[in-house]
Amino acid sequence: MTELRIQGFSQVRETLETFLPYLRFKQIQARALLQACSMLEGSTLRTMTPQEMRDIVDLILLIQSENYMSKARKTKDDLYQLLGLTP
Repeated sequence: MTELRIQGFSQVRETLETFLPYLRFKQIQARALLQACSMLEGSTLRTMTPQEMRDIVDLILLIQSENYMSKARKTKDDLYQLLGLTP
């Protein structure tokens, strides 16, 4: 097994776009991550609207749901609280 570390939203997006046609597994996660990278490339969490941050949370939850079961999962409420989206 090989591990590849890529830093930066643009670099991750470009790499995923290159690999996506060849992925046999994890396509749902790759597409969700592509969408998140596209959203995060042009802005930071500080400049995003609350709705954009909620969209990011939905993408995180989708990616998380496609992983094997883990005890360290964050809930939607946990992520909202982390991003300051709670009233």
